Amino acid sequence: MLQFQRITVNPAVATGKPCIRDLRFPVSRLLGLLAAGETRETILEAYPYLESADIDEALRYAAFLAEGETVELT
Repeated sequence: MLQFQRITVNPAVATGKPCIRDLRFPVSRLLGLLAAGETRETILEAYPYLESADIDEALRYAAFLAEGETVELT
């Protein structure tokens, strides 16, 4: 099983949503920014407390979650 060093889940932080390093910055927000077309550089500039490795790990986390999902397309 993959281990995620930069993804934390804490009920006291962001209502238990997976976050980047307990920073109250949900992984879903980071993935949403990437999905909306934001570049790594603009994200890191806008959120200086994030690191490039945080983005890499968020993408690996999303891929890990998607691997277990099956979606029926009609």
